[in-house]
Amino acid sequence: MLFRLVLPGGQERRTLLTGGTNVDIKRDTSGKKTKQIIYGVVGAVALISLTVFLSTLERAAPTVQSATLWMDQVRRGVLVLERRGAGTLVPEEIRAVAARSAGRVEEILLLPGAPVEADTVVIRLSNPDLELAAQNASWDLAVEQANYRNLEVQLETQRLQRLSQAAAMFAGYQTARITYQRDLELFAEELASERDMLLSKAVAEEFEERNALEQESLRIFQDSIAAQLDVAQSQLQQREARYELAAADLRGLNVTAGIRGVLQEMPMEVGQSVTPGTVLARVVQPEKLKAELRIPETQAKDIVVGQSVIVDMRTATIPGRVSRIDPSASQGTVTVDVELLMDPLPVGARPQLSVDGTVEIQRLTDVLYVGKPAYGQSNSQVQLFRLVDDGAYAVRTIVRLGLGSVNLIEVVQGLTEGDQVILSDMSKWDSVDRVRIR
Repeated sequence: MLFRLVLPGGQERRTLLTGGTNVDIKRDTSGKKTKQIIYGVVGAVALISLTVFLSTLERAAPTVQSATLWMDQVRRGVLVLERRGAGTLVPEEIRAVAARSAGRVEEILLLPGAPVEADTVVIRLSNPDLELAAQNASWDLAVEQANYRNLEVQLETQRLQRLSQAAAMFAGYQTARITYQRDLELFAEELASERDMLLSKAVAEEFEERNALEQESLRIFQDSIAAQLDVAQSQLQQREARYELAAADLRGLNVTAGIRGVLQEMPMEVGQSVTPGTVLARVVQPEKLKAELRIPETQAKDIVVGQSVIVDMRTATIPGRVSRIDPSASQGTVTVDVELLMDPLPVGARPQLSVDGTVEIQRLTDVLYVGKPAYGQSNSQVQLFRLVDDGAYAVRTIVRLGLGSVNLIEVVQGLTEGDQVILSDMSKWDSVDRVRIR
């Protein structure tokens, strides 16, 4: 009988039982062990080779849905550089209607929105002190006017008296001169004595001198009349000015709009007391509006006075021109005033209406341009995915950008006319250089 026994180390031992005698037969298994080692080595080499081969294979491109992408095509032509900002329409002129003097609101005649003319009374005030002051000024003026007329009469009377005296003196002078001429002729003919002739001469000379003095005195008196009347006239004008001021204060209790337009604000209430200078209402001219745009301070540096602007009212557009740029920034924006170049303005244009404004900065001719990428800034270098294989795939491409507008930007390098690129945010695929478009 034959028994098979496997010993440690892979050796087999066979025992033959014959006639009660055990006979061991040793079997050699080293060849089988060698084969196992060879098979293991070959398997390991195959596994390593497969791993290396798989690592050299190109990674499959991830798939991106085209419906989620924003694409554009590179074009060549004129690129208009623009800056955009939101704003409002505001009146060119706002008239603040202020109280001329203190008073109490007696009556409010108009409410905001009412059309007004320059002389339209919008509110009435009351002030008894002003009424009394105006009455007193009127009386003072009447008294001063009466005094002036009385002075004129007195001075005219004195002037006539002085003229009469001067005329009498002149007549006496003429008489004395004629008498002297007569006595002189008689003396020459020896019909009168020398003493009479000399006496007539002395009288004539006296009257001549007295007449000259009287004429000078009359001239001085007339000058004095003019001076007295000037003083009186000044006093009268002073009284008139006081009266006009008091009357104007009294008329000022009937507050008028001052300009033609629309009443915009009326913050007063009946019975409210006001002081001089208190703003009672505001009047605007709705047909004379301008746009105030708020441009981001990073873009405002390119804006200058005189540039063309398109103001969008949502329902219509209005051409305009930059008229003023605020020298300071506020909350990250710069206020730009735009003069509206349309007369009349479109229907619906009114103060405080929200608008959008687009300022034309510059025109670039014969340049490549494309839509502005999600993370593309002017004069920068970006990586965009360019469509290849008839749009089936998109590959990462380095693109250098130039000057940018609101929605468009210049392409300096990296793309050619007709290329299609993905402008939407592709940061999700930063780890790959190729995507599949489906």
